[in-house]
Amino acid sequence: MASCVKPLQIYLIFLCSSIFISCKQERKPDVSKIKVNIKIARFDQDLAEGAGGNTTKTSAALSKKYGVFYDDYIHKMVGDPSRLRPEVLNALYKDKAYKDLTNEVDSVFPNLNSQEKDLTETFKYIKYYYPKAKVPHFIAFVSGFSYQIPIGDKYYGIGLDMFLGKDSKFYRGIVESVPRYLSAQFKPENIVPRVATTYAHEELFPEPDENKTLLSKMVFQGKILYFLEKVLPEHVGDSTLLGYTKKQYDWATHFEGDIWAYMLQNNLLYESDYQKIQVYLAEGPFTPGLGEHRESAPKLGVFTGLQIVKKYMAEHPTVTLQQLMADNDGQKILQQSKYKPKQE
Repeated sequence: MASCVKPLQIYLIFLCSSIFISCKQERKPDVSKIKVNIKIARFDQDLAEGAGGNTTKTSAALSKKYGVFYDDYIHKMVGDPSRLRPEVLNALYKDKAYKDLTNEVDSVFPNLNSQEKDLTETFKYIKYYYPKAKVPHFIAFVSGFSYQIPIGDKYYGIGLDMFLGKDSKFYRGIVESVPRYLSAQFKPENIVPRVATTYAHEELFPEPDENKTLLSKMVFQGKILYFLEKVLPEHVGDSTLLGYTKKQYDWATHFEGDIWAYMLQNNLLYESDYQKIQVYLAEGPFTPGLGEHRESAPKLGVFTGLQIVKKYMAEHPTVTLQQLMADNDGQKILQQSKYKPKQE
């Protein structure tokens, strides 16, 4: 069966630095007996080791070890179907920019021990809540900023060159295609939240087709973030999930009531025009129309959706996480949340 590689750039809205740590009051369940032990295969290192050797033999060895992923990498990520595998390898090995990038990746990621530890913990919690959830095979690679978390046949890729740290010199060179407000989120500590977000959307909670209004999308995104709070390690806070700096998070929490009042006054909750509602859901440097001097936080619809879901769960302590995630009635969740933040 042919593999379909999904770039999934859409989920970048959930990444950022873990500057602000949210307070998690309830104790997490015991997952010590759930058997998960994640290891991330280092395709990037195996590929680099073949430099200077026989590319035909290297290609055969990589194909044997990585199967479908190797074919996707050669023909979809860094090459195209018309080129032979050894030919693509030769081109990579002769590319100085590729060599410089792989050296930088090796420097930032001599190993992936912390990521493996946090992914293992995360998937233990995922399997606690959803026992039938399947743990994918993880493969680290370098594609020259083409893919961050691609999904293929039974694998999840991790593009390490898109997690080098916000001040990486390489990101200054791609600013025309990747704005600074996005590359500022390309940090090592965002690998696990990024993987978990992608997995939640793709494997567990695809968005219902009937979600057309801003309210329905806000509540849906809020539920995803609430779920991620339950499965990610404790050190991953709300600002990480929202993609906020501490300053942006502080702004959003300080003006929470004003944000809600703005949405109500402008009749935004039941707006279904895609272009209009994306202003409040999509990644960006700020939210147009709110705040002065472009100081507002972006994605205020996502922020508000999370607050609505938190309030709903606080009002309904007997509702389980699984029941929440299965409930697609955003209007009901809003009404029963009694969400009415105070204006400043």
